[in-house]
Amino acid sequence: MIRDITLGQYYPADSVLHRLDPRTKFVGTLLFVISLFIFHTFPGYGAATIFLAGMIVLSKVPVSFMFRGLKAILVILLFTVVFNMLLTPGRVIWQLGLLKITWEGMMQAGRMAIRLVYLVVGSSIMTLTTTPNQLTNGLENLMGPLNRIHVPVHEIAMMMSIALRFIPILMEETDKIMKAQMARGADFESGNIIQKAKNMIPLLVPLFVSAFRRANDLAMAMEARCYHGGEGRTQMKPLQYKGRDYAAYGILMGYMALSIVFRIWGI
Repeated sequence: MIRDITLGQYYPADSVLHRLDPRTKFVGTLLFVISLFIFHTFPGYGAATIFLAGMIVLSKVPVSFMFRGLKAILVILLFTVVFNMLLTPGRVIWQLGLLKITWEGMMQAGRMAIRLVYLVVGSSIMTLTTTPNQLTNGLENLMGPLNRIHVPVHEIAMMMSIALRFIPILMEETDKIMKAQMARGADFESGNIIQKAKNMIPLLVPLFVSAFRRANDLAMAMEARCYHGGEGRTQMKPLQYKGRDYAAYGILMGYMALSIVFRIWGI
């Protein structure tokens, strides 16, 4: 399960999406998420599927690797589908005592499932095709105007960059600790939910200790290098839009226009 988390990881490849400006990918991901809530019919989600499939092909990231991250949200997905089917009022198509499934509930469950899956996959495409440094620079550049109202833009971008860098490190550390505890006889699979939660204690305690130790080492390293925030700092490689970025913005605008048309016409 730990190795199935793909959000926050970077997959090196030579693709069009990898060469795009990180700001373009930030805006594109945001617009795609917004479009998922603009669409409200399955033909609309079909258009979103075609768009997402095109992005996956352009990213050159293996489909199996990208969709592996859905295993981490499988429980949330199941709860979402079940609760929507059982708790949404409407025309009853199946009933057993107090439990009933409505047609409107099934439709709502389908929409919510699609939104959740596409949200995870769409966000994963951005992180898989963008290095943590590029994500930091792009986010800081996009949030630059907020500096005028004294929002600590650089610090926010730095925290996000550190968090993204720590995701694969902590996953690797978790895998090592789990294997070490299993070699000592720990059992993380058997038992009921309460027993499984108790069995996680030998894993979580050393993981938290390791995470705090790494955070302390990072803070000391930054202090030793006289890090004092973003004031007066420059970038070695300033971000610059290129022709492919403008073409990507054009495609995004066309996609958003299509989603609005679908919403207005009820398609």
